[in-house]
Order: sequence, then structure tokens, then C-alpha cells
Amino acid sequence: MIILGLVLLLALFLALRTAYRNTFDVAIQKVEVDVDFPRGKELNILHLSDMHIENLSITPENLYDKIKHLKIDLIALTGDQLEREKNIQPFMKYIEVLKKVQAPYGIYVVFGNHDYFLRQSSVESFREILESYGCIVMQNENKTLHLGNAVLNIIGIDDFSTRRSNLVQSYKGVGQGVNLVLTHDPNIVLHMKGASFDYLLSGHFHGGQIHWPKPYHLMKMGKLARMNIIKGLHYYNEKPFYISEGLGQTGINMRAGCRPEITLHTLKGKENKSVTCVS
Repeated sequence: MIILGLVLLLALFLALRTAYRNTFDVAIQKVEVDVDFPRGKELNILHLSDMHIENLSITPENLYDKIKHLKIDLIALTGDQLEREKNIQPFMKYIEVLKKVQAPYGIYVVFGNHDYFLRQSSVESFREILESYGCIVMQNENKTLHLGNAVLNIIGIDDFSTRRSNLVQSYKGVGQGVNLVLTHDPNIVLHMKGASFDYLLSGHFHGGQIHWPKPYHLMKMGKLARMNIIKGLHYYNEKPFYISEGLGQTGINMRAGCRPEITLHTLKGKENKSVTCVS
């Protein structure tokens, strides 16, 4: 009986150690999406979500080493950067290394439910500090980029899970062009039948984080989770949307059955529309 107990204790220790080590095993996913750009036009988007600096294993230097060789035109951060005011300045170390990439079209940020754990005054301060570093923060806002002979509308929809999303305000003034939506909680796609988008980037679910045997704990996080739509490429009304597994963790700094993720999305102009995903 004592031996069995020791074996079980050892197995638990090894499982916990493996789950912790998994937080350092960052996957770089590459996704190609055909959009209504002129044929041959491409835009490379670095997508980071759910960094959760409170439980983030990768250092700013490690992050830079992983992305410095990538061709990056634009950077998108889709929420849950942090949840404590004291971590705003440490988080800016990550912004500094992202700026070293020199993405010509800038860094775009939306907030997630954990960012709103901050006091309202701290949220406002966080936004101001991000903007002082040259980031474009979007809380139900949009911005149009003219990419030579192509037009890209970036639409930043505020967090759906905390009832801050406002589709009408987010799309106000949006004209012709390819619509790229940045948001945190992907459940909003189920409410976007009348809102045009060509591609949507999100996060929120962490791929389950503890995805063993199944991420039952996500069932309370909306209809998509109950449909087992929690990571990767999916479609809504034939429109593609992507759910990142996130770079950091929440609650406990462990992962099982999923990996931290950095994603490079390439929007391509082609005659034949298709979507492919390459790990």
C-alpha cells in the first residue's frame, strides 16, 4: 500500500513537472488565408494572445529570438495581456521587443476580460502607456490602412465576455476593403451575421490549457466551447476565424494537451479563395 502510494505520488509529480515544462514549449503556427487583395499582394500578421504576464514562461528575449527571423508587416495582440497594475511596466518590456521587429504597419491591441480586472483608471493608464509606445489600442474602434493598391480595415471589437462589445460603434465609418477583426472572445462571431468580416483573430480559451482528457471546464465560457470550438481555424457563415491557444497561462502556470502559441497569419490576394493551416 505504501509502495502504491509512493508510485502515485511520483506519477503526480512527473505529470505536474511535465505540465509546467510544457509552458516553455512554444509552437509557431503559420496560417495562410486568401482575401480580396489584388493577386500577389500579401500581408503577414504576427498574432499574440492571452500573454497573461502573471503566468508567462517566455521572457522578452526568448520571444524576440523566436520571431526575429519572421517577415512581419503588422502585429496584433488580442487581449488578456495582464491583470495587475504592477505588471504594466514589466509588460512593456515585451512591447519593446515587438517594436524591434519594426513591423511597418504597427502594433494593434485589444483588451480581454483579464485586462478589465484592473480598475478603470488603471485600464485608462494602460491604454495611455501602450499608446505612448506607439501601439494602437482599439476599444470598439477601427482604422483603415492603404497598402499600396489594397485597403485593409482593422476593426477592434472590445471584450464580448464582459459585455463591452459594440458592433455598431466598431464598424462606424468602415468603407470598402478587406475587414480584419481583432477581438478577444471568439463567441462574438455567433452574433456577427450582419457584420462583414474577411478574417477574425481571437484567443480566450487557451486551447483548454489543461486539455485532458477534455477541457470540460471551458463549457461555461460560451456556446463555441460547448461546440468544442476552442482553438485553430474555423468558419462562421463561410467566413474564417482563428482562435489562438495563447502564449501565457491563467490560474496555474501549467499546460496539458496544448501548447503556448505564436501565430503568423498571411493574408494573400488570389483568384481562387481558400484557407490553409500549417503547423
